[in-house]
Amino acid sequence: METIDYRLAFEHAPVGMVLSRERTMLDCNQRLCEMFGATREMLVGQSFRVLYPSAVEFERIGRRMVPLLNASGRYADNRMMRRLGDLHGAFAGDTFWCHVSGHALNRAAPHEAGIWTFEDLGSRRASKAAAAGSAQGELTPREREVAAQVMRGLTSKEIGREFGISHRTVELHRARLMRKYRAATTAELVQKLIAGT
Repeated sequence: METIDYRLAFEHAPVGMVLSRERTMLDCNQRLCEMFGATREMLVGQSFRVLYPSAVEFERIGRRMVPLLNASGRYADNRMMRRLGDLHGAFAGDTFWCHVSGHALNRAAPHEAGIWTFEDLGSRRASKAAAAGSAQGELTPREREVAAQVMRGLTSKEIGREFGISHRTVELHRARLMRKYRAATTAELVQKLIAGT
């Protein structure tokens, strides 16, 4: 049987991939570099923090994933991420919706070492959407969180329970999102969030 070149598979995977230790990137593939507008040298050794819109969101998501990683060793969500550089057609600082999934190598210490994948959910670059009048750059951190849960198909009550807030507060954020994205229905909102328009 022929030997499989796992390094080659990692480098040419159709999704961004990262090997991490304590939420610091130890290695990444070319697709991740393209997605975030960076070189490998710009990413390796950096905290995942540089890929988030804010330090608050980095910390909040880090805390939220620990119990799930402890329980199953796996975590996945859709979230807003931030492009780091201006390479590969990206614009530094642009935000985009990303599906992130990961596997903790040690469930008892989930940030100790992990394997993560990143997939850009937008059909177009965030900069093109912004030029066309996208509201995504104007979202508050809570609106981004609510939007990510709406994309998962959760109800206002389920989102409220997850964040420890009233479902009426969630409904206010959802209404603001619908207004900002000019969406008449939740399905239309989800479609516009994914497309970044």
